[in-house]
Amino acid sequence: MREESLSRLVAATGAAGAGNAALAAAVARARDAAAGDCAVILVEGLSDQAAVCALAARRGRDLDTEGVFVVPIGGATNIGHFLDLFGPRGLGVALAGLCDEGEEGDFRRGLAGAGLSPGPARAGTERLGFYVCVADLEDEMIRSLGTARVEHLIAAEGELASLRTFCRQPAQQNRSRPQQLRRFMGTRSGRKLHYARVLASSLEELRVPRPLDRVLAHV
Repeated sequence: MREESLSRLVAATGAAGAGNAALAAAVARARDAAAGDCAVILVEGLSDQAAVCALAARRGRDLDTEGVFVVPIGGATNIGHFLDLFGPRGLGVALAGLCDEGEEGDFRRGLAGAGLSPGPARAGTERLGFYVCVADLEDEMIRSLGTARVEHLIAAEGELASLRTFCRQPAQQNRSRPQQLRRFMGTRSGRKLHYARVLASSLEELRVPRPLDRVLAHV
């Protein structure tokens, strides 16, 4: 891919693309045959990237040294562009990925368009290393940790009072506690990214959400 095309791809991903060191590093590694193997995990956003990297570090993996790059694509609709870059018609690196349940169709169409033949069922996308989070990765981690543990972590971050104020809002009254926790994490700039790291770093090894566990195992 020409440099100007890569620059357009970075710009198109919005917040995830701005200064995306992982994208630049992955491309550089893939182009340098002497550098060794290269693998790319495609995720929707920065919080997904943070969670994957936090769990990898907790497991003692040095992804940079391994040549594994977790690349946020700025939303599921961009998946086709990144598969064009990194897939078999592009740089040809080993691929894996995570998406939210609501964006599964976008990922499947992107994989099919890249010539990877995912088929109509989820098992087909998993065979290719792409896993679906129900409803999203934050929801997966909240269920794995349990609401009491998540609230304890929020308290440890000094935000328990903010959480309680948020949960008293009329719009939150008919939502379940897991739904309230998930929405709380998205209420302020940077909070979702911060808690992605906190939750992923606190997961018990035997209770790591399956999509998060399997995507790291794939590369």
